[in-house]
Amino acid sequence: MPLILGTNSIKETGYDVANSLRFNPASNDRLTRTPASAGNRNKWTWSGWAKRGTDDEDLVLFGLYQNSSYETHLKFALGGEIRFLEKYNGSANGKINTLAKFRDLVNWYHIVVVWDKDNSTSADKLIMYVNGLRITDFDGSAMPSNASNWNSDGLLHEIGALNGSSDMNGYICEVCFIDGQALAPTDFGEYDEDSPTIWKPKDVSGLTFGSNGFFLEFKQSGTGTNSSGMGADTSGNNHHFAVDNLTSVDQSIDTCTNNFATWNPLNRNTSMGSFHHGNLEYEVDATFFRTAFATFGATQGKWYFECKRVIGTSFSIGIISLDYKSRTPNVSYIGGAGDATNNIGYLKDGNTAIGGSETSGYASYGNGDTVMVAMDIDNGAVYFGVNGTWGNSGNPESGASKTGARSFTPSGEEWTFAVSVYDSHWEANFGSPMYAISSGNSDGDGFGNFEYAVPSGYYSLNTKNLAEYG
Repeated sequence: MPLILGTNSIKETGYDVANSLRFNPASNDRLTRTPASAGNRNKWTWSGWAKRGTDDEDLVLFGLYQNSSYETHLKFALGGEIRFLEKYNGSANGKINTLAKFRDLVNWYHIVVVWDKDNSTSADKLIMYVNGLRITDFDGSAMPSNASNWNSDGLLHEIGALNGSSDMNGYICEVCFIDGQALAPTDFGEYDEDSPTIWKPKDVSGLTFGSNGFFLEFKQSGTGTNSSGMGADTSGNNHHFAVDNLTSVDQSIDTCTNNFATWNPLNRNTSMGSFHHGNLEYEVDATFFRTAFATFGATQGKWYFECKRVIGTSFSIGIISLDYKSRTPNVSYIGGAGDATNNIGYLKDGNTAIGGSETSGYASYGNGDTVMVAMDIDNGAVYFGVNGTWGNSGNPESGASKTGARSFTPSGEEWTFAVSVYDSHWEANFGSPMYAISSGNSDGDGFGNFEYAVPSGYYSLNTKNLAEYG
């Protein structure tokens, strides 16, 4: 299966996708539209790109629900399969259940569904493609014999939900609906000529979308059902979607052409704790430490991120070697006892800790404060600060002199950011924040949206930067 701009990435993607929407099931986020007239219900193509946030619940990408006998939906299923179902008069009018499991929470997937009821080849009446490849191995399938519910008039069409349930948890971008044509995945994406294992999006503005077709780029941050809203249709048809419960902070720059780090629910020291808002919020109610790690790291370069303490009692934020993490899965807390050279934490009282040994010299922090972390892997130094001021008179731009830093020995490992939570929760900003930013600062390559200035030579942790500096 081709990769979608994950940890093995490229700097120049040719066509760049600027925005996605971040869907959070707790707030029932979705986009909705009720067509005033029916389109072609016998032939259509849906294309979208998604990064899932969890693998333990159903996540709907698009859906239509009239009643329990008539519905249509595409979803990531609880077991990891991708499933499309069209139900007509209580029975499966069209169905594809993939045999393969798609459980990756780090990378983006591209999914295309083609509905072509009148195709003379039975197997081509309903087709699914994932990452440019046609799905041919099924856990269950049924070819359509009736017109589709989708593209009907007078019925609610949803993006990111189905009848208010199985809401999407994660990110969706570049949603295209083509009314009246059965298209191929190559109409929406292509293999990178220099990295042929990478499937990437391409410009679709030249496609003919049809009478009920639409193109959702999520370029706007408004909440109205118009060209300024997050659900704006940029196909030229002006089939704008209504915005339900999404807010301006749900417009993200984490996309299928520049994948930003998040917390990784599959890479933490225990199963306890919960992740929300595109895996940028980590919360632990229990009275013991639980540690979360970023979805990817680097073996070289200089990297920056911010993390806001929302509420709680104890915590530690810092960096860790992913090699050490793989050897020692039950990390107590960042900077706790263990390999003294492989995890460095910044504690709430202002102490920094390495291997359980604490050193003073930094400012304390509390609820509402934003902690800055600058990781210089090239020089083996990490700097901590609070609300725009670097602690211990630190200077992340000091290079080999490591002014005010805590030192570590890189030794070729992959390093990343981490947070340990104890009866509290944090909101991370790896460059595409889940909370409002009052100032807005990017790194030297123009990526990211941070509250405080990114030190010169440091970069946000995303695939374009990793391809160049990591």
